[in-house]
Amino acid sequence: MAASAERLQKLSSAGTLMRIWQSSLGKKYVMAITGLGLFGFVIIHMLGNLQVFLGPDAINSYAATLKSNPLILWGARLGLLAIVTLHITSAVQLSRINRQARPVSYATPKPVASTFANRTILVSGLILFAFIVFHLAHYTIGLVNPSLLRLEDAQGRHDVYRMVVIGFSNPVTSIFYIVSMGLLLLHLSHGVSSLFQSLGLRSKKTFGFFDKLAKGAALILFIGNSAIVLAILFGVIK
Repeated sequence: MAASAERLQKLSSAGTLMRIWQSSLGKKYVMAITGLGLFGFVIIHMLGNLQVFLGPDAINSYAATLKSNPLILWGARLGLLAIVTLHITSAVQLSRINRQARPVSYATPKPVASTFANRTILVSGLILFAFIVFHLAHYTIGLVNPSLLRLEDAQGRHDVYRMVVIGFSNPVTSIFYIVSMGLLLLHLSHGVSSLFQSLGLRSKKTFGFFDKLAKGAALILFIGNSAIVLAILFGVIK
Protein backbone atom coordinates (compact mmCIF):
# COMPACT_ATOMS: atom_id res chain seq x y z
CA MET A 1 0.00 0.00 0.00
CA ALA A 2 2.82 2.37 0.90
CA ALA A 3 4.55 1.67 -2.41
CA SER A 4 1.32 2.28 -4.33
CA ALA A 5 0.72 5.56 -2.50
CA GLU A 6 4.26 6.68 -3.25
CA ARG A 7 3.81 5.78 -6.93
CA LEU A 8 0.56 7.73 -7.12
CA GLN A 9 2.22 10.72 -5.49
CA LYS A 10 5.02 10.63 -8.06
CA LEU A 11 2.51 10.40 -10.91
CA SER A 12 0.56 13.29 -9.43
CA SER A 13 3.73 15.38 -9.14
CA ALA A 14 4.69 14.56 -12.73
CA GLY A 15 1.19 15.52 -13.89
CA THR A 16 1.39 18.81 -12.01
CA LEU A 17 4.75 19.64 -13.59
CA MET A 18 3.37 18.81 -17.02
CA ARG A 19 0.36 21.09 -16.50
CA ILE A 20 2.67 23.90 -15.38
CA TRP A 21 4.86 23.39 -18.44
CA GLN A 22 1.87 23.43 -20.79
CA SER A 23 0.69 26.82 -19.49
CA SER A 24 2.05 30.14 -20.76
CA LEU A 25 2.92 31.20 -17.21
CA GLY A 26 4.82 27.97 -16.64
CA LYS A 27 6.83 28.46 -19.82
CA LYS A 28 7.69 32.00 -18.71
CA TYR A 29 8.98 30.69 -15.40
CA VAL A 30 11.03 28.01 -17.16
CA MET A 31 12.49 30.55 -19.57
CA ALA A 32 13.29 32.95 -16.72
CA ILE A 33 14.93 30.35 -14.46
CA THR A 34 16.96 28.80 -17.28
CA GLY A 35 17.87 32.28 -18.50
CA LEU A 36 19.19 33.14 -15.05
CA GLY A 37 21.26 29.96 -15.07
CA LEU A 38 22.70 30.75 -18.50
CA PHE A 39 23.43 34.33 -17.44
CA GLY A 40 25.45 33.03 -14.50
CA PHE A 41 27.28 30.59 -16.76
CA VAL A 42 28.41 33.18 -19.30
CA ILE A 43 29.81 35.34 -16.47
CA ILE A 44 31.79 32.41 -15.00
CA HIS A 45 32.89 31.35 -18.49
CA MET A 46 34.19 34.83 -19.28
CA LEU A 47 36.08 35.09 -15.98
CA GLY A 48 37.76 31.76 -16.70
CA ASN A 49 38.71 32.79 -20.22
CA LEU A 50 40.11 36.15 -19.10
CA GLN A 51 42.92 34.23 -17.41
CA VAL A 52 44.53 34.12 -20.85
CA PHE A 53 45.82 37.61 -20.01
CA LEU A 54 47.71 36.11 -17.04
CA GLY A 55 49.75 33.87 -19.31
CA PRO A 56 49.86 30.19 -20.36
CA ASP A 57 50.33 28.67 -16.90
CA ALA A 58 47.27 30.38 -15.39
CA ILE A 59 44.73 29.34 -18.01
CA ASN A 60 46.30 25.90 -18.58
CA SER A 61 46.16 25.20 -14.82
CA TYR A 62 42.53 26.34 -14.75
CA ALA A 63 41.65 24.00 -17.64
CA ALA A 64 43.55 21.11 -16.08
CA THR A 65 41.64 21.57 -12.82
CA LEU A 66 38.33 21.40 -14.63
CA LYS A 67 39.35 18.29 -16.58
CA SER A 68 40.64 16.54 -13.46
CA ASN A 69 37.00 16.11 -12.34
CA PRO A 70 35.34 14.48 -15.39
CA LEU A 71 32.14 13.56 -13.56
CA ILE A 72 31.59 17.15 -12.43
CA LEU A 73 32.68 18.54 -15.80
CA TRP A 74 30.41 16.30 -17.88
CA GLY A 75 27.60 16.66 -15.37
CA ALA A 76 27.86 20.43 -15.78
CA ARG A 77 27.97 20.11 -19.58
CA LEU A 78 24.91 17.88 -19.72
CA GLY A 79 23.10 20.12 -17.25
CA LEU A 80 23.95 23.13 -19.37
CA LEU A 81 22.68 21.35 -22.48
CA ALA A 82 19.39 20.62 -20.71
CA ILE A 83 19.09 24.26 -19.61
CA VAL A 84 19.76 25.55 -23.14
CA THR A 85 17.21 23.10 -24.60
CA LEU A 86 14.51 24.13 -22.10
CA HIS A 87 15.28 27.82 -22.60
CA ILE A 88 15.02 27.68 -26.40
CA THR A 89 11.99 25.37 -26.39
CA SER A 90 10.04 27.57 -23.97
CA ALA A 91 11.00 30.72 -25.92
CA VAL A 92 9.91 29.30 -29.28
CA GLN A 93 6.64 27.92 -27.87
CA LEU A 94 5.83 31.20 -26.11
CA SER A 95 6.46 33.09 -29.33
CA ARG A 96 4.06 30.76 -31.16
CA ILE A 97 1.42 31.15 -28.45
CA ASN A 98 1.72 34.94 -28.63
CA ARG A 99 1.34 34.90 -32.43
CA GLN A 100 -1.75 32.66 -32.20
CA ALA A 101 -3.29 34.98 -29.60
CA ARG A 102 -2.75 37.93 -31.95
CA PRO A 103 -3.56 36.60 -35.44
CA VAL A 104 -4.27 40.06 -36.87
CA SER A 105 -1.21 42.19 -37.57
CA TYR A 106 -0.92 45.64 -36.06
CA ALA A 107 -2.14 48.46 -38.28
CA THR A 108 0.99 50.44 -37.43
CA PRO A 109 4.02 48.56 -38.80
CA LYS A 110 6.55 50.18 -36.49
CA PRO A 111 6.26 49.25 -32.77
CA VAL A 112 6.40 52.21 -30.45
CA ALA A 113 6.73 50.82 -26.92
CA SER A 114 9.20 47.99 -27.60
CA THR A 115 12.94 48.28 -28.18
CA PHE A 116 14.98 46.71 -30.97
CA ALA A 117 16.48 44.24 -28.46
CA ASN A 118 12.96 43.27 -27.38
CA ARG A 119 11.70 42.72 -30.92
CA THR A 120 14.71 40.66 -31.98
CA ILE A 121 15.28 38.64 -28.79
CA LEU A 122 14.05 35.34 -30.28
CA VAL A 123 16.09 35.77 -33.47
CA SER A 124 19.23 36.78 -31.57
CA GLY A 125 18.75 33.81 -29.25
CA LEU A 126 18.51 31.33 -32.13
CA ILE A 127 21.60 32.80 -33.82
CA LEU A 128 23.45 32.58 -30.51
CA PHE A 129 22.50 28.91 -30.33
CA ALA A 130 24.17 28.42 -33.72
CA PHE A 131 27.23 30.23 -32.35
CA ILE A 132 27.31 27.91 -29.30
CA VAL A 133 27.25 24.87 -31.60
CA PHE A 134 30.19 26.30 -33.59
CA HIS A 135 32.04 27.27 -30.40
CA LEU A 136 31.76 23.70 -29.08
CA ALA A 137 32.83 22.26 -32.43
CA HIS A 138 35.77 24.68 -32.48
CA TYR A 139 37.25 24.38 -28.99
CA THR A 140 35.55 21.48 -27.15
CA ILE A 141 34.90 18.71 -29.67
CA GLY A 142 37.61 19.68 -32.16
CA LEU A 143 35.57 19.27 -35.34
CA VAL A 144 36.78 22.55 -36.86
CA ASN A 145 40.49 21.94 -36.17
CA PRO A 146 41.21 18.59 -34.42
CA SER A 147 44.90 19.47 -33.96
CA LEU A 148 43.95 22.10 -31.37
CA LEU A 149 42.94 19.38 -28.91
CA ARG A 150 46.35 17.67 -29.24
CA LEU A 151 48.37 20.69 -28.12
CA GLU A 152 50.34 20.18 -24.89
CA ASP A 153 52.46 22.50 -22.76
CA ALA A 154 55.80 21.67 -21.10
CA GLN A 155 53.99 19.99 -18.19
CA GLY A 156 51.97 17.68 -20.42
CA ARG A 157 48.71 19.59 -19.90
CA HIS A 158 46.38 20.57 -22.70
CA ASP A 159 47.79 23.85 -23.98
CA VAL A 160 44.60 25.89 -23.89
CA TYR A 161 46.60 29.12 -24.19
CA ARG A 162 48.06 28.15 -27.57
CA MET A 163 44.73 26.69 -28.68
CA VAL A 164 42.96 30.00 -28.07
CA VAL A 165 45.77 32.02 -29.70
CA ILE A 166 45.78 29.84 -32.82
CA GLY A 167 41.99 29.82 -32.99
CA PHE A 168 41.59 33.59 -32.82
CA SER A 169 44.54 34.32 -35.11
CA ASN A 170 42.10 33.67 -37.97
CA PRO A 171 40.44 37.05 -38.80
CA VAL A 172 37.24 35.41 -40.12
CA THR A 173 36.80 33.40 -36.91
CA SER A 174 37.56 36.45 -34.77
CA ILE A 175 35.04 38.64 -36.59
CA PHE A 176 32.39 35.92 -36.24
CA TYR A 177 33.03 35.73 -32.49
CA ILE A 178 32.85 39.50 -32.02
CA VAL A 179 29.60 39.73 -34.01
CA SER A 180 28.21 36.90 -31.86
CA MET A 181 29.22 38.78 -28.71
CA GLY A 182 27.34 41.78 -30.11
CA LEU A 183 24.24 39.60 -30.43
CA LEU A 184 24.79 38.38 -26.87
CA LEU A 185 24.92 42.03 -25.77
CA LEU A 186 21.64 42.67 -27.57
CA HIS A 187 20.00 39.53 -26.18
CA LEU A 188 21.04 40.06 -22.55
CA SER A 189 20.30 43.78 -22.49
CA HIS A 190 16.60 42.91 -22.68
CA GLY A 191 16.51 39.28 -21.52
CA VAL A 192 18.12 39.76 -18.10
CA SER A 193 15.69 42.53 -17.17
CA SER A 194 12.72 40.50 -18.45
CA LEU A 195 13.61 37.38 -16.49
CA PHE A 196 13.43 39.32 -13.22
CA GLN A 197 9.98 40.53 -14.26
CA SER A 198 8.87 36.95 -15.02
CA LEU A 199 10.07 35.90 -11.57
CA GLY A 200 8.05 38.71 -9.99
CA LEU A 201 11.12 40.61 -8.76
CA ARG A 202 10.81 43.64 -11.03
CA SER A 203 8.28 46.39 -10.29
CA LYS A 204 7.80 50.00 -11.32
CA LYS A 205 10.13 51.05 -8.50
CA THR A 206 12.88 48.58 -9.40
CA PHE A 207 12.50 48.73 -13.19
CA GLY A 208 15.30 51.28 -13.59
CA PHE A 209 17.69 49.24 -11.44
CA PHE A 210 17.15 45.95 -13.28
CA ASP A 211 17.22 47.68 -16.66
CA LYS A 212 20.60 49.26 -15.86
CA LEU A 213 21.84 45.96 -14.40
CA ALA A 214 20.93 44.11 -17.60
CA LYS A 215 22.54 46.65 -19.92
CA GLY A 216 25.62 47.06 -17.73
CA ALA A 217 26.20 43.31 -17.38
CA ALA A 218 25.66 42.79 -21.11
CA LEU A 219 28.18 45.52 -21.93
CA ILE A 220 30.78 44.08 -19.52
CA LEU A 221 30.39 40.63 -21.06
CA PHE A 222 30.77 42.07 -24.56
CA ILE A 223 33.91 44.02 -23.63
CA GLY A 224 35.47 41.15 -21.69
CA ASN A 225 34.92 38.48 -24.35
CA SER A 226 35.79 40.76 -27.26
CA ALA A 227 38.98 41.94 -25.51
CA ILE A 228 40.37 38.39 -25.64
CA VAL A 229 39.69 38.07 -29.37
CA LEU A 230 41.05 41.53 -30.24
CA ALA A 231 44.17 41.11 -28.06
CA ILE A 232 45.06 37.95 -29.99
CA LEU A 233 44.09 39.33 -33.39
CA PHE A 234 46.30 42.41 -32.92
CA GLY A 235 49.22 40.53 -31.40
CA VAL A 236 48.93 41.74 -27.81
CA ILE A 237 48.64 38.10 -26.72
CA LYS A 238 51.01 35.83 -28.66
